[in-house]
Amino acid sequence: MSAIPTRRIPAAVTLLALLALTACTVGPSHAAHARQVTAAQPSPSAPASTPSAAPSATAKPAFKSLAWYVSQVPTFPEAPPPQPIPLTATGSAAFWHRLPTDQKVAFITIDDGGLARPPGVIDFIWEARIPVTMFLNSPAAEEHTDYFRQIEAVGGVVENHTITHNSLAGRSYDYQKQEICGAADKLEGLFGKRPTLFRPPFGEHDSTTLRAAHDCGAKAVFHWTETVHEGKVRYQTPEKVVQPGDVLLMHFRPALMDDLLAALKAIHRAGLTPALLEQYVR
Repeated sequence: MSAIPTRRIPAAVTLLALLALTACTVGPSHAAHARQVTAAQPSPSAPASTPSAAPSATAKPAFKSLAWYVSQVPTFPEAPPPQPIPLTATGSAAFWHRLPTDQKVAFITIDDGGLARPPGVIDFIWEARIPVTMFLNSPAAEEHTDYFRQIEAVGGVVENHTITHNSLAGRSYDYQKQEICGAADKLEGLFGKRPTLFRPPFGEHDSTTLRAAHDCGAKAVFHWTETVHEGKVRYQTPEKVVQPGDVLLMHFRPALMDDLLAALKAIHRAGLTPALLEQYVR
């Protein structure tokens, strides 16, 4: 693929037609970033343009408007071609806090889905080309399918976060398998692709979790290395800086726009580029 001119966050996949929201957007050819778009393309929820006076060259976007958020996104270098992490056949899914890679990339993940779904997030992901992995609870995904399909269509990938969001550690194999496989079945039916990554609620897991996740089709189970809430990055490691392979955790909450922006700025300060987690686990 030819190089793309400088942009805020590089994309490495072709735009999926937004009219085909019911189709799966992720497959073997899904690339590391949201997609390729040109500046002339409208955002998915933008209304049809109408004639208006030309804006002032010195006009600044309104604080916390979509244009303001996009204007705050730093410019990233192109991400390197992804080098997937080899997986061994052990009968259990791999477990990682941080993806074991030296490539200069970090990963944005968003959990749950039932509490809040800010509508501006869809356009922000589109305009800023943000690669995100969504670990969804299946009831939230079923109730708000259209919202998550729109994020999927502009670069997001849907993965598994159980049915009930109960802690799995210490529970029986049958209980954990039902929570993981039941959610995977539902998400596959809704989005046309079976999840291959899993995040246990609260990060709590045991060896049974890894075995059940594997048996439900998950290749890897992910914890995190930073959390982001209300626009503040909270580091889980003493370095207090995003490292290559780090996984940043946030949730579908009212301040998600601020959280995404804070994550992007932290990744940029570390000299890294946001990438799509699924491209590194195959």
